[in-house]
Amino acid sequence: MSEPRRRTTRQRLAVDAVLRSTSDFLSAQQVHLRLREAGEGIGLATVYRTLGQMFEDGRLDMIRGIDGEAKYRFCTTDRHHHHLVCRECGSAVEVDLPGTETWMSSIGGDYGYTDVSHTIELFGRCGPCTTRAGGDG
Repeated sequence: MSEPRRRTTRQRLAVDAVLRSTSDFLSAQQVHLRLREAGEGIGLATVYRTLGQMFEDGRLDMIRGIDGEAKYRFCTTDRHHHHLVCRECGSAVEVDLPGTETWMSSIGGDYGYTDVSHTIELFGRCGPCTTRAGGDG
């Protein structure tokens, strides 16, 4: 059974344009602020709903920041992947974690679980932020 096709609205196109303008992960509040700065009269609730739908449709990656806030960006790959995120500037890179998928399935099997899924988000400080901070602290 195929997924229902979502209607393309002015609001959806505006949110899409904001996300396409950056490779950074953005919160709903950040997307909303950028829309307001661009003169778009879109409510915050609409932004939340639109981001949630785009994530459900598989169009966006979503991470939870250290503060637990959901942040979104366009997926750059169709394969399962993980992110290494700078806790200072928010820049992120996709990383491969060899053996992780097998390990996760094995752990699930040890406890009688099947169809195990997971999300791994790694946080650190990127090179430019480390340099600005004056070292590796």
